[in-house]
Amino acid sequence: GMAAHAAKVVADHLVDANLCGHEFSSLPRLLAIADEVRKKPPARDIRVVRENRCSAVIDGGDNVAYVVSIAAVDKAVEICRDTGVAVVGANNTWFSGRLAYYVERAARQGFVALHTTNSTARVAPFGGIDRVLGTNPIAVAFPSDDDPLIIDVGTSSTSWGDVELARAKGEPLPEGVAVDAQGRGTTDPVAALAGAFLPWGGHRGSGLSLAVQLFGILAGSAPVIDDVSNYGLFFLLIDPDVLMSAGDYKARVSELRRTIRSTRPMEGVSRVRVPGDASLQRRKDALAAGVVNLDERVYQRILELCEK
Repeated sequence: GMAAHAAKVVADHLVDANLCGHEFSSLPRLLAIADEVRKKPPARDIRVVRENRCSAVIDGGDNVAYVVSIAAVDKAVEICRDTGVAVVGANNTWFSGRLAYYVERAARQGFVALHTTNSTARVAPFGGIDRVLGTNPIAVAFPSDDDPLIIDVGTSSTSWGDVELARAKGEPLPEGVAVDAQGRGTTDPVAALAGAFLPWGGHRGSGLSLAVQLFGILAGSAPVIDDVSNYGLFFLLIDPDVLMSAGDYKARVSELRRTIRSTRPMEGVSRVRVPGDASLQRRKDALAAGVVNLDERVYQRILELCEK
């Protein structure tokens, strides 16, 4: 039921996530996206509703955020080319996918990019058992002389996609990532969905999640999101040239990446990795092989969806 251009954007994103080796955010997400699309009225046009020299606010028209995020990051790139700094918020949208996908898009055009999104309340704040926060990821990408250096982390111990994938595959969750509706620890995905996920990193991860939630509010979302709607997408782009030579900056990012890779590994560790590099390498390898891998059970569910 999506418009053809929107469906293509979503498909490109899901396949890329598969190529990068992120099973939970790749083709299995198709099932949840299709389910939400069925529940919603037809999406409206994505519109810029507020704009000045260095910022913009976008109304997503209740389109899935896979599409709205592309519109938002491209608007930020457009502004940043002129001003050197861009701040863009987007709201009235849902389900954003891998944040690395969007910041990489900006970094490959030479910009430092930070992106956050809040989401449906599924996570309890540190010390609590009630759902207040979203899974609330944050991603930052830095241009370099080769591939961008990308850091993309969730602020919850597990993601909604991971739990849904475990439920679809009939597998348990790891210990210590969720509680049931009574606040007892659980490895049952169904019980976790009825209860709450726990924050990653204890009080530190909970604090970072709160910051992402507040950026989402700044972008136009409600303080707490009780359903699958009106997520707040926040983008900050910086042209390195506003502070130093862009070429020099890229060279320094590449130098730091090489330094980290050459660091002596701990016992039991084969080599020290730079965040994001494994995903980039998996994509290159998968493209060279011309193959995507998909769990048979998820594949069968997608076939059933097509038949409906």
